[in-house]
Amino acid sequence: MIRVRFVERDGKVCEVAGAAGDRLLEVAQAAGQPLEGTCEGQMACSTCHVIVAAADFARLPPASAEEEDMLDLATGATRTSRLACQIVLDADMAALTVAIPPESRNMQRR
Repeated sequence: MIRVRFVERDGKVCEVAGAAGDRLLEVAQAAGQPLEGTCEGQMACSTCHVIVAAADFARLPPASAEEEDMLDLATGATRTSRLACQIVLDADMAALTVAIPPESRNMQRR
C-alpha cells in the first residue's frame, strides 16, 4: 500500500492508503477530500487541482502539455501543481503528500 497524505485547507492532515494503479482523484474522493473531478478524469476541467509536496513532485512523471494547459486555469496553481486525475499511484512510491488548494473554481463553467 502507498501512504497518501492530504493536507487540508485548514492545515489538518488526513492520511489514507492507496494501491498501485489507483488514481489520486479516486483516492481523494474516497477519503472525503473536496476534489470535484467534474470531467471524470478527461482533463476538461481543473476541479481536481492539488499541490504536490516539493519532495514528491520530482518523483512523479512530468505533466503532459494538455495537463499543463488545464493547470493554467486552476485557481492558486503553483510550480508543483498537478491534476489529481492524472497522478497514478506507483508501487515505487512509499508515500505521497499533496495539499488541497485554499480555493478552487471550475473555469470551464460560466
